[in-house]
Amino acid sequence: MSFIENLKPELQNKWKFSYEMPVQTQLIPHMLDGKDVVAQSPTGSGKTLAYVLPILNQVDGTIQKTQAIIVAPSQELSMQIVEVLREWTEGTDITVAQLIGGANMARQLEKLKKKPTIVVGTPGRLHELVKARKLKLHDLRHIVLDEGDQLLAREHRNIAKAIIDGSNHDRQIVVVSATITEEIELVASRMMKDPIRIHVTHEELPAQGKVVHSFVKVEERDKTDLLRRLAHVKGMRGLAFVNNLDQLLMKESKLKFRDAKIVALHSDMKKEERKQALASFRKGEVSILIATDIAARGLDIEGLTHVIHVDVPHLIEPYLHRSGRTGRAGADGEVLSLLTYTDEKNYKKWTKELPSKPVQKVWDQGQLIEGSSKTLLQRGKKK
Repeated sequence: MSFIENLKPELQNKWKFSYEMPVQTQLIPHMLDGKDVVAQSPTGSGKTLAYVLPILNQVDGTIQKTQAIIVAPSQELSMQIVEVLREWTEGTDITVAQLIGGANMARQLEKLKKKPTIVVGTPGRLHELVKARKLKLHDLRHIVLDEGDQLLAREHRNIAKAIIDGSNHDRQIVVVSATITEEIELVASRMMKDPIRIHVTHEELPAQGKVVHSFVKVEERDKTDLLRRLAHVKGMRGLAFVNNLDQLLMKESKLKFRDAKIVALHSDMKKEERKQALASFRKGEVSILIATDIAARGLDIEGLTHVIHVDVPHLIEPYLHRSGRTGRAGADGEVLSLLTYTDEKNYKKWTKELPSKPVQKVWDQGQLIEGSSKTLLQRGKKK
């Protein structure tokens, strides 16, 4: 029996993915049973949803108490988790507050007064709020340490322990990470009750066709024009992702003005408009469908040749989730990132975990070819 059948109807209705990931099929039933778990699974393998769904299934939004806390080592990861939670709590009574360093403390205190159902935060800010007695821990029944290897390392270990110690005696603790050392496992087990150990390997992840990861270096202002050019590449069937709605609307307006073979899909569109946009893409009337993550959630389009990261996401999980739309059912595909200077550091860090090294490409005479601007200069000299 699939874990989905054990979830509340509103969560079942929102599930739009074509398959479940191994970490989800293994972690979710144990969490629903109230067990403590240490789960290790590769980056981008669906860990966030694996702990978010059972939490949403067990908390009660009608009670004004903070019942769950998710701790993440970075602001970016916290923001990503909050995005996932907001997407899945839409239309419910469950409230979510984000408590991260660098953000307005007064605003966060206002949110805490309303006793949000779920809190997501970074260790430093959570520690400040607990010390100031603004964040009450005694009602917490679910504690998740995401990237647990970092949170249970010496730097943050005491904060994690303080949160656990201050929570309800009958709490559930879940530690998830891509890497878990023996030391971290030992530290975690001291804080937990008979934790169940889950270990998902790369080999267990769903098989794909051959997917090439590539990038082209580009200035932010030139992205829209490059998209227009890509739409004219022969055989192109691309799903292009933009990080936010404002950027998407701006690009859509410019591309329409230039009669580009591109159609947009976004949350401001009426149902009929969305249907029409998808139909024109599926029929091949346009070459690229440009969307935000939320608009493209649950879309499964056959025969995608490319996933294009117009905006590189802030974390690897959405990068891999988007990228998984091509290379399905054994078909080959390409994942192309339009890389600005500010994106490079994150991109290089993530892509170390990919099976093959990303290929740099450059635009030349109506097509993308392997190489850099240096290669183009050399070719020009030979001519």
